[in-house]
Amino acid sequence: MNKYLVILLMVIFYLQCTNSPNDSSLTIYTHRHYDVDKEIFGNFEKEMGIKINVVNASADELIQRIESEGDQTPADLLITVDAGRLVRAKEKNLFQSFNSSMIDSTIPANLKDSENQWVGITKRARVIVYSKERVDPSELTSYEDLTDSKWKNRILVRSSGNIYNQSLMSSLISANGEENAMNWAKEITNNFAREPKGNDRDQVKAILAKEGDIAIVNTYYIGRLLNSDDELERRAGNAVNVFFPNQEDRGTHINISGIGIIKNSKKVELATLFIEYLLSIDVQEQFATANYEYPINSNASSASVLEEWGDFKEDTLPLQRLGELNKEAVMVFDRAGWP
Repeated sequence: MNKYLVILLMVIFYLQCTNSPNDSSLTIYTHRHYDVDKEIFGNFEKEMGIKINVVNASADELIQRIESEGDQTPADLLITVDAGRLVRAKEKNLFQSFNSSMIDSTIPANLKDSENQWVGITKRARVIVYSKERVDPSELTSYEDLTDSKWKNRILVRSSGNIYNQSLMSSLISANGEENAMNWAKEITNNFAREPKGNDRDQVKAILAKEGDIAIVNTYYIGRLLNSDDELERRAGNAVNVFFPNQEDRGTHINISGIGIIKNSKKVELATLFIEYLLSIDVQEQFATANYEYPINSNASSASVLEEWGDFKEDTLPLQRLGELNKEAVMVFDRAGWP
């Protein structure tokens, strides 16, 4: 039986078992701002007859809003980027557990909460990109090797206040211990090409402008640059290659966009069906094709540009550890003097 027909039948059964007309809708608070998300939400509405109400804001604003709304929050689901933020929401007691055999059989344990309070919906790797003109990829090995003096005045990266860097630091603390991670942070700052500023795209543009030679960025930004309508962005994307660090040991650091069901939602079954819809093969491939994120469902295909970069070994650290170690990561950055 077609998977969408199964989901539709389950939705019909759910709605027949409820009395309130408001039960035929879901309210989603989301930090994501991509056109593909709007398309997917619209397709769900058309296919399932379920109204999707969307509230967009930053992750911190949404978490604070859910807290302040308390029992009166209209939110059924929270979508955000980075496991660190999902853990933060869980620590504030904003989520509830949910069960799904489909999710259990589809998503690896390290990409979801151990108590089933959140789950990843897309995946990205935090990689090293390097100038095609000025860097020999044989020089690259690992995150740890970026402290080598050969990278003096050559490294570009965002500020330590960025959650992506904080989660990378959490993974380094988990792998090497807090003291070694702090030494790494101190030493890599000596190799910065400039004061950390801007987003991941800006680091790649700075390579094009010859302000630096390598940068630490998320993979999907490269896909978006290469396929941008802006000529400068396309030139920046084409000026670099992607290198997956730590392939000889634990693997490359990965992170997710993820989703959780709000504690006060009365629509757990419908919310769970929506999450299952997001994890279905067709929707996963829609995320991948439009936004250059890696599917979290291993049965789905990646975008062609991601496949061109080849397979890589992923760090299998349970992603909830990224959030659990966030405070330590922030303190390491502060002590190391990483701006």
